[in-house]
Amino acid sequence: MKTEELEKLSFGPVPSRRLGRSLGINNIPAKVCSYGCVYCQLGRTLHNQIERTPFYAVEDLVASAKIRVEAVKEKNETIDYLAFVPDGEPTLDIHLDDEIVALHKFGIKIAVISNASLIWREDVRKDLCKADWVSLKVDAVTEHLWHKVNRANKSLKLDDIQKGMIDFKSEFRGFYATETMLVEGINDSKEELTKIAAFLQKIQPTKSYISIPTRPPAEEWVKAPGEEVLTMAYQIFTDHGIDTELIIGYEGDDFAFTGDAKSDLLSITSVHPMRKEAVEAFLKKANSSWGVVTDLIDEGKLLELEYDNHLYYARKLSRKR
Repeated sequence: MKTEELEKLSFGPVPSRRLGRSLGINNIPAKVCSYGCVYCQLGRTLHNQIERTPFYAVEDLVASAKIRVEAVKEKNETIDYLAFVPDGEPTLDIHLDDEIVALHKFGIKIAVISNASLIWREDVRKDLCKADWVSLKVDAVTEHLWHKVNRANKSLKLDDIQKGMIDFKSEFRGFYATETMLVEGINDSKEELTKIAAFLQKIQPTKSYISIPTRPPAEEWVKAPGEEVLTMAYQIFTDHGIDTELIIGYEGDDFAFTGDAKSDLLSITSVHPMRKEAVEAFLKKANSSWGVVTDLIDEGKLLELEYDNHLYYARKLSRKR
């Protein structure tokens, strides 16, 4: 394979809140997937399938990654993960097992971000167990909502996928993440969020991420829910004992300790809505007054929200696409 073709099989490294600096492995052509999610930033699915097939030669994927890894090392930069985040569903690749094993030779952890549609297959679970970090999608647990938001291949069965996710928990020894993408008016009701949280309780993921569409979606009508819904979702998940984090599109030094109370408060509340008592404790530790909160609210950067008889503070969402 020519160098310009090899370059298409990997990308980055790019900053990732979940993975630090990750180098992407693109093992699926655009846009081959088992789902047709309404919010997909890659556009509509072109080839909907659930059969596992070969797409690229293992040695070509490894060669592509090697070029980028060496280039990064020459610049004295770091890569935290080699991440399978392709232009389709990564587990459709029948060579996934061999690719993970081959890429481990670089001494970098391997991550796979999957829509979970094939997790009911024993061979898929076996492949994913070779990775260090795996994320599986849980956008809905009510069947008609699952079809509405994910537009799954008609041969797939939600019950099988859910059982596969539970089985994977007992088989996988790495970091097990789940991700729930919320779409306004589809899967963002209190009832559905409570059902999702109850299902996640059965899995007990290492971390559960709640996200929203932040880039142009496959369907123009797709909108992100507001801060009130995100605060509700976060609280419902945590009330079920789930370690939860919001992924709402903020980038930069969100996780850096700056020593600046305003900056740090915005960083925290973009990931975790904070109850008033927690904010007060934070400000006391930072030797700052409540005026910091008042200023952020006046500046339109922070919102005061009420849920379950408690006041919460959440970073205001950016509406830019």
